[in-house]
Amino acid sequence: MISRAEKSANYVVLVAFALFAIAPILTVLQAAFGTPDAGGSSSPGNLGNFADAWRIGHFGTYLRMSLAVSVFVVVVSVLLSILSGFAFGVIRFRGSGPLFYLFLLGIMMPSEAIVVPLYFDLRSLGLTDTFWAVALPQVAQSVAFGTFWMRAWFRSSSRTLVEAARLDGASTRRVLWQILVPLARPAIVTMTVLVFMWTWNEFLIPLVMVTDENLRTAPLGLAFFQGQYTQGFTLLAAGAVIVATPVVVLYLFLQRHFIAGMLEGAVRE
Repeated sequence: MISRAEKSANYVVLVAFALFAIAPILTVLQAAFGTPDAGGSSSPGNLGNFADAWRIGHFGTYLRMSLAVSVFVVVVSVLLSILSGFAFGVIRFRGSGPLFYLFLLGIMMPSEAIVVPLYFDLRSLGLTDTFWAVALPQVAQSVAFGTFWMRAWFRSSSRTLVEAARLDGASTRRVLWQILVPLARPAIVTMTVLVFMWTWNEFLIPLVMVTDENLRTAPLGLAFFQGQYTQGFTLLAAGAVIVATPVVVLYLFLQRHFIAGMLEGAVRE
């Protein structure tokens, strides 16, 4: 049993860390709603800073690009991760062990180590400065993580349920999509949120792969907004809030499933 003193100490530590994490966010929000920079809206404390940042920084174009890339990466990588995770976690085939560890290289290899040769490979294919140059490398990275994530869940799922379905004449496709995938919904939602967040916040790959302003993602556009359009902190804070809002909204909408997937031990071996 945990004593009352230990429980109180735990709450004190948690509150202290929560305040430490929330303080920068509150600072940015206070600046975003604060007195406008020179040349901005004349109405402090309202949404004028966000309107100015949206207009001056062209965030509408950047958000559309980020949304398109994120949705594409999430849909493709989640689908491929489910299939590959099922193959490695349920189906037994020759060479599955070495092939799985080859997949793990995609998790262990940092983007900084591969972005330069990847750029030259994509340039030789004529894909640089295109949507695909931004999306496809992130699909590969996300599938590497997603394969590890879903394999762990499938390995921890009930073997009895799978065997019973096979005895009833269920095909492999039906076992996956009608039996296991509905049960894996918390793990899939958790993976979806993580992949969306990583894709939305990716900075290096769009920076290297594209030069066209219309192909810039939101984080990249925010960096250029700081250097080219404004030197003040108020509009920059408003732009940062605009860029971060979609991820926050998605997490708040799916937080129950996200937490359930984490608590179920989706990466338990």
